[in-house]
Amino acid sequence: MDTRFLGITDLVEAPSVAVVVDVMRAFTVAAWAFAQGAEKIVLAESLDEALALKARHPDWVALKDGPPAPGFDVVNSPGLLRSIDLGGRTVVQKTTAGTVGALAVKEASLVLCAGFVVAEATARLLRTRGSDGVTFVVTGEDGQADEDLACAQYIARRAIEAGTDAADFLRRAAASRAAAELAEGVRQGVHDDDVALCLELDRFPFAMVAALEGSLMVLRPHPMPSLADVDLV
Repeated sequence: MDTRFLGITDLVEAPSVAVVVDVMRAFTVAAWAFAQGAEKIVLAESLDEALALKARHPDWVALKDGPPAPGFDVVNSPGLLRSIDLGGRTVVQKTTAGTVGALAVKEASLVLCAGFVVAEATARLLRTRGSDGVTFVVTGEDGQADEDLACAQYIARRAIEAGTDAADFLRRAAASRAAAELAEGVRQGVHDDDVALCLELDRFPFAMVAALEGSLMVLRPHPMPSLADVDLV
């Protein structure tokens, strides 16, 4: 499998297959939203679009980075989101990096959004699809965020070597600037458990696939068979 690791600004054309990685915290939050029962997540271009969508669909749940703000229901924190029942709801998500990265590759034939919590399911979906070339979009810090790069490199390795150990990749993520900023309270809208939740490997048994539905980029869970099920086949 031919792999490239690019920042958002490095994307000059739509790749065939893209894996957009935002560990801390957009796609960890997205995975938790699905675990809490959300049906789908609409990835908004801007805060204004998110609010406009919420205004048209009052039952939707609007989510943003940073501190709480008028019109938004929740913030981009897995620790805060995990106690909210989202059964059957649509979430509108706008974040600084993750949603921007996904929208930047919306013309790709396959767009996966990922973090460590869905790493194995994402790698297995790539193996199942037999993709020859995959572009990993490292969303944080103009492509330099080590938590995102470590996760992207782990998924890439895991897609071709099922025995790849995650320990070194998780250590890099734990030592990243983003992890420090979350732990030290530099970022707002944070729960004390956010870093630990973002580093929880393979918490969820699904990958997350984003695709255009009309004019909206919509993220949905894609269940994958468990490792136990695969071993029994």
